Amino acid sequence: MTPEPLYSEDRRRPGRFWLITIAAVLTVAATVSLGRWQLSRAAQKEALQADIDAQKLKPALTQAEFLALEKASDSLHRPVRLRGLWLPTQTVYLDNRQMHGTPGFYVLTPFALEGTEQAVMVQRGWIQRNFVDRTQLGAVETPAGIVEVTGLIEPPPSHLLELGTSAPTPVPAASAPATAASAPAAPAPAAEGYSPIRQNLDLEAFRAETKLPLRTDVSLQQSGPASEGLQRDWPAPALGLERHYGYAFQWFGLSALVVILYVWFQFITPFRRSRRRARDGRF
Repeated sequence: MTPEPLYSEDRRRPGRFWLITIAAVLTVAATVSLGRWQLSRAAQKEALQADIDAQKLKPALTQAEFLALEKASDSLHRPVRLRGLWLPTQTVYLDNRQMHGTPGFYVLTPFALEGTEQAVMVQRGWIQRNFVDRTQLGAVETPAGIVEVTGLIEPPPSHLLELGTSAPTPVPAASAPATAASAPAAPAPAAEGYSPIRQNLDLEAFRAETKLPLRTDVSLQQSGPASEGLQRDWPAPALGLERHYGYAFQWFGLSALVVILYVWFQFITPFRRSRRRARDGRF
């Protein structure tokens, strides 16, 4: 009797061997490609973070330089110093914002720029929520008259997930922004029934409601130590670098698993089976 060669069972079924091989190669190619794509996305976001850090280190723009920008969004994250008048009756408290893990409100107040007919929304800082009465807002000091504000040029306030829609809350009509030659005027009282607490703020809609000449392309994120009852430990932008690296690790891990399973079931297992048969005298 002629002994049957090793791996004879697999040689009688070459179609299955090559089908599994092709499937394994395609799977490894796809998972490696996805892992490399996740690494490229992480590299892009690292470059973006480096650009943000570089912008923050640039000298602060003056108000004249800020107003002369053709597109302020091209100077995002750069410091700027502005002079003007707070419009406290249009202050907005954005709900469900956290700082150091504590829920509270971001306080935003329009700022009328001195010598212009423009206003910019300033993200002034954060206050803690009253856990007994959600509508009871903490004291925030708003200086009267012409003041100087330093901050970073940032996009409009970010939006949180909001279930359902509600009618816009009526706000008091705004007085005209102060100019360089005008004396600061006392802000008008808030309209009866007006609630400044909101889940999100759309600057376009807010401009239409208040009739303020409000810029809607950017906002100002006030910097500096805590003051006026507000904290300013602003969280860094969430770029999701860890998520991309985690996904890349998963894809590469899946590639390695496919290779290990392929080698095990296509080569090692048949070899061990043939060795066992040869040892048991089954040819």
